[in-house]
Parts: sequence; C-alpha cells; structure tokens
Amino acid sequence: MIGRPYLVRQAQTLLAFAKTTSDPNLAAVLVERAADLTAKAAEPRPDVRARAPDVEPVDGDAAV
Repeated sequence: MIGRPYLVRQAQTLLAFAKTTSDPNLAAVLVERAADLTAKAAEPRPDVRARAPDVEPVDGDAAV
C-alpha cells in the first residue's frame, strides 16, 4: 500500500508543475489530479493488526 507521505509529495509536485505552466487546461488537470491524491491520502488506512476471527486476543491487545 502506498503511504500517505508519498501521496502528499506527489500532490505537491503536481501543484508545483501547475504553477509553472502557461497552459490553463494543463494546470486545471494537474490541480485536479493533486486534489485526487490529497483525498486519497486522507482516507483512513486499514488496520494492519487485524487478526483472523478464530484468534484469541492476548492480554494487553485492544479489542477491534
């Protein structure tokens, strides 16, 4: 899975390119793609600690 920092860096790069272009259509596409990446970065990440249903929790584990 792609991490949040990577998506944020990519969005920043697209916005930097959008600022440097003189083509308004290209700038609009780049800003839209940056917004998509930003939204994807804000999505909640799945719990990677999830266990199979038949596994008993160990003392100290939080209930999911």
